[in-house]
Amino acid sequence: MLLFEQLTDENLLIYAAKHYTNPRCIDAEEFYEDLNRIKYIKRLLNKYEESGNISERLILNHLIVFFNVFGIEPALNMLEFKLDGKYWPVIKPFLIFLKYIRNDQYTDIKMDQNVVDVLRKI
Repeated sequence: MLLFEQLTDENLLIYAAKHYTNPRCIDAEEFYEDLNRIKYIKRLLNKYEESGNISERLILNHLIVFFNVFGIEPALNMLEFKLDGKYWPVIKPFLIFLKYIRNDQYTDIKMDQNVVDVLRKI
């Protein structure tokens, strides 16, 4: 994060706009829709936590779009800022599956075995 020492609620929007690259974007509404994918991912993670049922393909879809429009490093930075630590054992297998992170990153976070097993079946 060159211009941003640390992400905050005050500078997140500017950071996201700086790294946003969507050639099909025609208005600010699309930008906000893409940025709100973090909220959708959070909801799906909450649903998994409550019910034990994972919507793996929907999570994959949101992650792919989010990383495509913001780039890998900025998207990771925003996820780190917006997602509580309790979500990382679930989100980490997705990030490895999509090759957005390597196996040797985030080594202090144990992966949710159920999610790992579900992703191996894809």
